[in-house]
Amino acid sequence: MKEKIKRRLNFKSIKKLYKYIYPYRTKFYIGLIFLLLTSLSSLYFAELIGELVKVATESQKKINKIALLLVLLLIAQALFSYFRILLFVNVAENALAKLRQDTFNHLIQLPISFFSKNKIGELNSRISADIILLQETFTTTFAELFRQIIIITGGIICLSFISIKLTLFMLSVLPSIIILAVYFGKKIKSFSKKVQQEIAESNNIVEETLQGIRIVKSFTNEAFESLKYKKLTDQVAATSILGGKYRGAFASFIILCVFGAIVAVIWFGTTQIYSKHLDTGDLVKFSIYTLFIGASVGGLADIYSRIQKALGASEDLLSIHDLKDEDISELNNKIKLKGSLEFKKVYFNYEERTNQVLNNISFTVKKSEKIAIVGASGAGKSTITSLILNFHKVTQGKILIDGKNINDYNINYLRNNIGIVPQDTFLFGGTIQENIAYGKIDSTVEEIIEASKKANSHSFIKKFQDGYNTIVGERGITLSGGQR
Repeated sequence: MKEKIKRRLNFKSIKKLYKYIYPYRTKFYIGLIFLLLTSLSSLYFAELIGELVKVATESQKKINKIALLLVLLLIAQALFSYFRILLFVNVAENALAKLRQDTFNHLIQLPISFFSKNKIGELNSRISADIILLQETFTTTFAELFRQIIIITGGIICLSFISIKLTLFMLSVLPSIIILAVYFGKKIKSFSKKVQQEIAESNNIVEETLQGIRIVKSFTNEAFESLKYKKLTDQVAATSILGGKYRGAFASFIILCVFGAIVAVIWFGTTQIYSKHLDTGDLVKFSIYTLFIGASVGGLADIYSRIQKALGASEDLLSIHDLKDEDISELNNKIKLKGSLEFKKVYFNYEERTNQVLNNISFTVKKSEKIAIVGASGAGKSTITSLILNFHKVTQGKILIDGKNINDYNINYLRNNIGIVPQDTFLFGGTIQENIAYGKIDSTVEEIIEASKKANSHSFIKKFQDGYNTIVGERGITLSGGQR
């Protein structure tokens, strides 16, 4: 039952991924045509080589004619391959750019509760490492899969026309290879998913350490952070090595089977020549077709493992898209809230915690009234702010703004009417001007200067060489704590 669910998930992932290819389907289908032409020209190559051997004792004119056809075929194959790669790369890059955008857009629209349960480094890994895997799959792996299937199918058809006995003899080894491919593929996929999760965890350590580099250095904890990162990356290496053992064992088995099959086919073919049931040219054709089919079957092992790896990554990535986001659609209503606030018997606890943070809290704040909420650390002061911003839903009770339930407001409209100065000063890595204007993106330069004067910032900003265009660095690292 579990395996059936996994297969459905894979099919669902493929359907979702195809949604991103669909707008570029014309280029994709043309690319498939070039892929088909490339594969068929490979098969025709074997036919011409066999014919070249057959006419070796006939005339120079026939030899030259077939040699010329071979040259033209190689040129055509080169052109087909060029356009196939060009089209698939074009489709893949455009599709993945849209996937990146959709993933990021969906991420930033998820509720705060989601980010309290998931680490930023792991989420960043979903957008970077997982999409790089998909990039390789879209660009080359799927194309190679189709190519190998065409060569195997077309090759077997061509072989059956040459000698049905020899074809059946050659095919006798395929079932065992396919069964093992499925078994090893499942193992490789599970290891690949585990590696991706461990990489995501290690990325989280890098992100947290570099963001808090001042704290790390202040407490001389460089060695401690290095050890944490070493343990995780060593675990990644150990898992990858174990997965590599499975891939290596499978590749060795494939090589043994493929080349063993080729030797067996040549042996059986020579006995057919000896008994006058086959000529030398047909054996050459058969051997080349067998080599192509063997190489394709051998290549399927690696392709299958890469696809399973990509599907494993896509399941984690696309699962983000299934999460319910907040409705942040903008309303045309520009009327500002009057500002009255009432908490009515509010209870609240965070999902990830069992203890109650707010217990039967009731208070009223009238329009233009100023209040202070004081209490020990962990008493719930910041939680009250988060509830007013509707970052979380109350467990019990009501929050009323201007007499209306907070849940009845459009989130975008509500938050646009609230000003907040957070405890943790956070600056984006752009200019001072961009950071000041963040609360009102369409601010004029005059409004930005006026705001900075009111905050007693204008005087020190003017002293910077680039003034308001000074780059503050990531999280405002180039500014002092007070300036931030």
